[in-house]
Amino acid sequence: MIRFGPAGWEYPDWAGIVYPKPEPRGFDRLRFLSRFFTTVEVNATFYRPFGRDIAARWCDRVRDAEGFRFGAKVWRRFTHERGEAYSADEVRQARAALDRLHEEGRLGAALLQFPWSFKRDAASEEWLRGLFRAFAGLPLVLEVRHASWETAEVLAELAEAGVGIVNVDQPLFHDSIRPSARVTSPVAYVRVHGRNYRDWFRKDAGRDARYDYLYGARELEPWARRVAALADPDPAGEPPDVYVVTNNHFRGQAVANAKMLEAMVERRKVEAPKELVERYPEALRPYAIPVAANEPMDAPELFPR
Repeated sequence: MIRFGPAGWEYPDWAGIVYPKPEPRGFDRLRFLSRFFTTVEVNATFYRPFGRDIAARWCDRVRDAEGFRFGAKVWRRFTHERGEAYSADEVRQARAALDRLHEEGRLGAALLQFPWSFKRDAASEEWLRGLFRAFAGLPLVLEVRHASWETAEVLAELAEAGVGIVNVDQPLFHDSIRPSARVTSPVAYVRVHGRNYRDWFRKDAGRDARYDYLYGARELEPWARRVAALADPDPAGEPPDVYVVTNNHFRGQAVANAKMLEAMVERRKVEAPKELVERYPEALRPYAIPVAANEPMDAPELFPR
Protein backbone atom coordinates (compact mmCIF):
# COMPACT_ATOMS: atom_id res chain seq x y z
CA MET A 1 0.00 0.00 0.00
CA ILE A 2 1.16 3.53 -0.74
CA ARG A 3 0.09 6.16 1.76
CA PHE A 4 0.27 9.88 1.03
CA GLY A 5 -0.10 12.75 3.48
CA PRO A 6 1.36 15.95 4.93
CA ALA A 7 3.62 16.49 7.92
CA GLY A 8 1.49 17.96 10.71
CA TRP A 9 -2.03 19.30 10.87
CA GLU A 10 -2.06 22.22 13.34
CA TYR A 11 -1.02 25.21 11.21
CA PRO A 12 -2.87 28.54 11.63
CA ASP A 13 -2.06 29.52 8.02
CA TRP A 14 -4.06 26.51 6.74
CA ALA A 15 -7.33 28.21 7.71
CA GLY A 16 -9.30 28.99 4.56
CA ILE A 17 -6.76 27.08 2.45
CA VAL A 18 -6.90 23.50 3.73
CA TYR A 19 -9.64 23.90 6.33
CA PRO A 20 -12.88 25.84 5.95
CA LYS A 21 -12.93 29.31 7.46
CA PRO A 22 -14.73 29.74 9.74
CA GLU A 23 -14.61 26.14 10.89
CA PRO A 24 -18.04 24.58 11.44
CA ARG A 25 -19.09 23.55 14.91
CA GLY A 26 -17.54 20.22 15.88
CA PHE A 27 -14.84 20.48 13.21
CA ASP A 28 -11.80 18.25 13.83
CA ARG A 29 -8.74 19.04 11.72
CA LEU A 30 -7.09 15.65 12.08
CA ARG A 31 -10.29 13.78 11.33
CA PHE A 32 -10.83 16.05 8.34
CA LEU A 33 -7.40 15.18 6.92
CA SER A 34 -8.04 11.48 7.47
CA ARG A 35 -10.87 11.74 4.93
CA PHE A 36 -8.41 12.79 2.25
CA PHE A 37 -5.19 11.02 3.27
CA THR A 38 -4.07 7.64 4.59
CA THR A 39 -1.21 9.06 6.66
CA VAL A 40 -0.24 12.22 8.52
CA GLU A 41 3.12 12.71 10.18
CA VAL A 42 3.00 13.82 13.81
CA ASN A 43 5.28 16.85 14.22
CA ALA A 44 4.50 17.59 17.85
CA THR A 45 6.42 14.57 19.19
CA PHE A 46 9.61 16.11 17.78
CA TYR A 47 9.38 19.11 20.11
CA ARG A 48 8.43 17.36 23.34
CA PRO A 49 7.30 13.96 24.61
CA PHE A 50 3.60 13.17 24.77
CA GLY A 51 1.79 10.75 27.03
CA ARG A 52 -0.03 7.58 26.08
CA ASP A 53 -3.40 9.22 26.68
CA ILE A 54 -2.78 11.89 24.04
CA ALA A 55 -1.76 9.26 21.50
CA ALA A 56 -4.93 7.31 22.29
CA ARG A 57 -6.97 10.44 21.49
CA TRP A 58 -5.20 10.81 18.14
CA CYS A 59 -6.18 7.24 17.35
CA ASP A 60 -9.77 7.88 18.36
CA ARG A 61 -9.97 10.90 16.06
CA VAL A 62 -9.14 8.76 13.01
CA ARG A 63 -11.21 5.75 14.06
CA ASP A 64 -13.36 5.93 10.91
CA ALA A 65 -10.34 5.69 8.59
CA GLU A 66 -9.48 2.00 8.72
CA GLY A 67 -6.28 2.10 6.67
CA PHE A 68 -4.92 5.28 8.23
CA ARG A 69 -1.46 5.16 9.85
CA PHE A 70 0.61 7.83 11.56
CA GLY A 71 4.21 8.64 10.96
CA ALA A 72 5.63 10.15 14.16
CA LYS A 73 8.85 12.01 14.77
CA VAL A 74 11.08 10.93 17.62
CA TRP A 75 11.80 13.66 20.20
CA ARG A 76 14.57 16.02 19.10
CA ARG A 77 16.50 15.23 22.30
CA PHE A 78 17.80 12.17 20.46
CA THR A 79 18.57 13.78 17.10
CA HIS A 80 19.39 17.45 17.63
CA GLU A 81 20.57 17.67 21.25
CA ARG A 82 23.45 15.25 21.29
CA GLY A 83 25.84 17.09 23.60
CA GLU A 84 25.38 14.60 26.42
CA ALA A 85 24.08 11.09 26.83
CA TYR A 86 20.34 10.60 27.14
CA SER A 87 18.81 8.81 30.09
CA ALA A 88 16.56 5.77 30.37
CA ASP A 89 13.82 8.06 31.66
CA GLU A 90 14.09 10.25 28.54
CA VAL A 91 13.72 7.15 26.38
CA ARG A 92 10.65 6.15 28.40
CA GLN A 93 9.12 9.61 27.93
CA ALA A 94 9.84 9.64 24.20
CA ARG A 95 8.44 6.15 23.67
CA ALA A 96 5.17 6.65 25.56
CA ALA A 97 3.10 8.08 22.69
CA LEU A 98 4.91 6.05 20.04
CA ASP A 99 4.32 2.79 21.89
CA ARG A 100 0.61 3.58 22.29
CA LEU A 101 0.24 4.33 18.58
CA HIS A 102 2.02 1.07 17.84
CA GLU A 103 -0.19 -0.92 20.22
CA GLU A 104 -3.27 0.57 18.56
CA GLY A 105 -2.00 -0.60 15.18
CA ARG A 106 -1.78 3.01 13.98
CA LEU A 107 1.98 3.62 13.86
CA GLY A 108 3.38 3.29 10.37
CA ALA A 109 6.82 4.62 11.18
CA ALA A 110 8.80 6.29 13.97
CA LEU A 111 11.05 8.87 12.33
CA LEU A 112 14.58 9.66 13.48
CA GLN A 113 15.14 12.96 11.66
CA PHE A 114 18.71 14.28 11.74
CA PRO A 115 19.94 17.64 10.42
CA TRP A 116 22.44 18.11 7.60
CA SER A 117 25.15 18.74 10.23
CA PHE A 118 24.92 15.11 11.39
CA LYS A 119 27.74 13.58 9.38
CA ARG A 120 29.00 10.05 9.26
CA ASP A 121 31.83 9.20 11.62
CA ALA A 122 32.46 6.58 14.29
CA ALA A 123 30.74 8.58 17.05
CA SER A 124 27.65 9.23 14.92
CA GLU A 125 27.38 5.59 13.95
CA GLU A 126 27.60 4.54 17.59
CA TRP A 127 24.93 7.11 18.52
CA LEU A 128 22.62 5.56 15.91
CA ARG A 129 23.22 2.03 17.16
CA GLY A 130 22.26 3.19 20.64
CA LEU A 131 19.03 4.70 19.32
CA PHE A 132 18.17 1.54 17.41
CA ARG A 133 18.45 -0.36 20.71
CA ALA A 134 16.55 2.28 22.71
CA PHE A 135 13.63 2.32 20.28
CA ALA A 136 13.66 -1.37 19.40
CA GLY A 137 10.30 -2.87 18.55
CA LEU A 138 9.07 0.23 16.72
CA PRO A 139 9.04 0.56 12.91
CA LEU A 140 12.02 2.94 12.78
CA VAL A 141 13.02 4.98 9.75
CA LEU A 142 16.12 7.14 9.57
CA GLU A 143 16.45 10.48 7.80
CA VAL A 144 19.97 11.78 7.25
CA ARG A 145 20.66 14.68 4.93
CA HIS A 146 24.46 14.70 4.54
CA ALA A 147 25.99 12.81 1.63
CA SER A 148 28.54 11.08 3.87
CA TRP A 149 25.81 8.55 4.74
CA GLU A 150 25.16 7.70 1.10
CA THR A 151 27.08 4.42 0.98
CA ALA A 152 26.27 0.77 0.36
CA GLU A 153 27.76 -0.08 3.76
CA VAL A 154 25.32 2.19 5.59
CA LEU A 155 22.35 0.76 3.68
CA ALA A 156 23.47 -2.78 4.51
CA GLU A 157 23.78 -1.93 8.22
CA LEU A 158 20.30 -0.39 8.23
CA ALA A 159 18.86 -3.45 6.51
CA GLU A 160 20.51 -5.71 9.09
CA ALA A 161 19.04 -3.58 11.89
CA GLY A 162 15.60 -3.52 10.24
CA VAL A 163 15.59 0.28 10.01
CA GLY A 164 14.19 2.03 6.95
CA ILE A 165 16.10 4.70 5.07
CA VAL A 166 14.20 7.90 4.27
CA ASN A 167 14.37 9.03 0.65
CA VAL A 168 14.65 12.81 0.78
CA ASP A 169 13.90 15.71 -1.53
CA GLN A 170 15.59 18.89 -0.32
CA PRO A 171 17.53 21.83 -1.74
CA LEU A 172 20.76 20.36 -3.11
CA PHE A 173 23.93 22.02 -1.87
CA HIS A 174 27.44 20.67 -1.59
CA ASP A 175 27.31 17.35 0.28
CA SER A 176 23.51 17.20 0.37
CA ILE A 177 22.12 13.69 0.07
CA ARG A 178 20.55 13.14 -3.34
CA PRO A 179 17.07 11.94 -4.33
CA SER A 180 16.77 8.16 -4.24
CA ALA A 181 14.38 5.21 -4.13
CA ARG A 182 15.93 2.89 -1.56
CA VAL A 183 14.36 0.31 0.74
CA THR A 184 16.09 -1.20 3.78
CA SER A 185 13.13 -2.41 5.84
CA PRO A 186 9.44 -3.35 5.51
CA VAL A 187 8.71 0.41 5.52
CA ALA A 188 9.73 2.57 2.55
CA TYR A 189 9.59 6.27 3.38
CA VAL A 190 9.77 9.43 1.29
CA ARG A 191 9.94 12.98 2.72
CA VAL A 192 9.52 15.96 0.40
CA HIS A 193 10.73 19.21 1.97
CA GLY A 194 10.56 21.75 -0.85
CA ARG A 195 13.43 23.41 -2.67
CA ASN A 196 13.66 26.82 -1.08
CA TYR A 197 17.36 27.41 -1.71
CA ARG A 198 17.26 30.99 -0.48
CA ASP A 199 16.09 30.19 3.05
CA TRP A 200 17.13 26.57 3.64
CA PHE A 201 20.38 27.40 5.44
CA ARG A 202 19.69 31.07 6.25
CA LYS A 203 20.24 31.39 10.00
CA ASP A 204 17.47 33.90 10.63
CA ALA A 205 14.91 32.06 8.47
CA GLY A 206 11.96 30.79 10.47
CA ARG A 207 10.27 27.45 9.95
CA ASP A 208 7.59 28.89 7.67
CA ALA A 209 10.13 30.61 5.42
CA ARG A 210 12.32 27.53 5.10
CA TYR A 211 9.44 25.33 3.97
CA ASP A 212 7.70 27.89 1.76
CA TYR A 213 7.72 26.13 -1.59
CA LEU A 214 5.16 24.76 -4.04
CA TYR A 215 6.38 22.03 -6.42
CA GLY A 216 5.29 22.08 -10.01
CA ALA A 217 4.20 18.96 -11.85
CA ARG A 218 7.52 18.58 -13.70
CA GLU A 219 9.41 18.59 -10.40
CA LEU A 220 7.14 15.93 -8.92
CA GLU A 221 7.08 13.56 -11.90
CA PRO A 222 10.48 11.96 -11.07
CA TRP A 223 9.26 11.39 -7.51
CA ALA A 224 6.07 9.78 -8.75
CA ARG A 225 8.23 7.31 -10.68
CA ARG A 226 10.41 6.66 -7.63
CA VAL A 227 7.38 6.07 -5.41
CA ALA A 228 5.94 3.60 -7.91
CA ALA A 229 9.30 1.83 -8.02
CA LEU A 230 9.40 1.60 -4.21
CA ALA A 231 6.04 -0.17 -4.23
CA ASP A 232 7.05 -2.77 -6.82
CA PRO A 233 7.08 -6.25 -5.30
CA ASP A 234 10.53 -7.60 -4.60
CA PRO A 235 10.86 -11.00 -6.31
CA ALA A 236 12.69 -12.22 -3.21
CA GLY A 237 10.13 -10.99 -0.69
CA GLU A 238 7.09 -8.88 0.17
CA PRO A 239 6.66 -5.32 -1.12
CA PRO A 240 7.13 -2.65 1.55
CA ASP A 241 4.51 -0.34 2.97
CA VAL A 242 5.27 2.99 1.28
CA TYR A 243 4.81 6.37 2.96
CA VAL A 244 5.05 9.64 1.04
CA VAL A 245 5.09 12.69 3.34
CA THR A 246 5.21 16.30 2.17
CA ASN A 247 6.79 18.75 4.61
CA ASN A 248 6.56 22.03 2.64
CA HIS A 249 3.72 22.95 4.94
CA PHE A 250 3.50 26.75 4.58
CA ARG A 251 0.06 27.87 3.34
CA GLY A 252 -1.02 24.29 2.74
CA GLN A 253 1.45 23.68 -0.07
CA ALA A 254 2.30 20.27 1.41
CA VAL A 255 -1.33 19.23 1.12
CA ALA A 256 -1.51 20.36 -2.50
CA ASN A 257 1.69 18.54 -3.46
CA ALA A 258 0.67 15.36 -1.61
CA LYS A 259 -2.53 15.29 -3.65
CA MET A 260 -0.61 15.87 -6.88
CA LEU A 261 1.77 13.01 -6.11
CA GLU A 262 -1.09 10.70 -5.20
CA ALA A 263 -2.83 11.45 -8.49
CA MET A 264 0.38 10.99 -10.50
CA VAL A 265 1.22 7.64 -8.91
CA GLU A 266 -2.33 6.28 -9.06
CA ARG A 267 -2.98 7.80 -12.51
CA ARG A 268 -6.38 9.16 -11.60
CA LYS A 269 -7.95 12.29 -10.22
CA VAL A 270 -8.15 12.32 -6.42
CA GLU A 271 -10.44 14.09 -3.99
CA ALA A 272 -9.06 17.22 -2.32
CA PRO A 273 -10.47 19.95 -0.06
CA LYS A 274 -12.46 22.49 -2.07
CA GLU A 275 -10.65 25.43 -0.47
CA LEU A 276 -7.30 23.95 -1.46
CA VAL A 277 -8.23 23.55 -5.12
CA GLU A 278 -9.51 27.12 -5.17
CA ARG A 279 -6.24 28.38 -3.67
CA TYR A 280 -3.96 26.44 -6.06
CA PRO A 281 -6.11 26.00 -9.19
CA GLU A 282 -3.32 25.80 -11.76
CA ALA A 283 -1.48 23.13 -9.79
CA LEU A 284 -4.46 21.05 -8.68
CA ARG A 285 -7.22 21.17 -11.29
CA PRO A 286 -5.55 18.58 -13.57
CA TYR A 287 -5.25 16.20 -10.59
CA ALA A 288 -8.00 16.88 -8.04
CA ILE A 289 -11.74 16.70 -7.57
CA PRO A 290 -12.79 19.45 -5.13
CA VAL A 291 -14.86 18.30 -2.15
CA ALA A 292 -16.52 20.68 0.30
CA ALA A 293 -16.16 20.07 4.03
CA ASN A 294 -19.69 18.71 4.48
CA GLU A 295 -19.92 16.99 1.13
CA PRO A 296 -20.29 13.18 1.32
CA MET A 297 -17.28 11.02 0.48
CA ASP A 298 -16.56 7.33 0.73
CA ALA A 299 -15.66 7.87 4.40
CA PRO A 300 -18.36 8.49 7.04
CA GLU A 301 -19.69 12.01 7.41
CA LEU A 302 -17.31 14.39 9.12
CA PHE A 303 -19.68 16.41 11.26
CA PRO A 304 -22.34 15.15 13.66
CA ARG A 305 -25.89 16.21 12.86
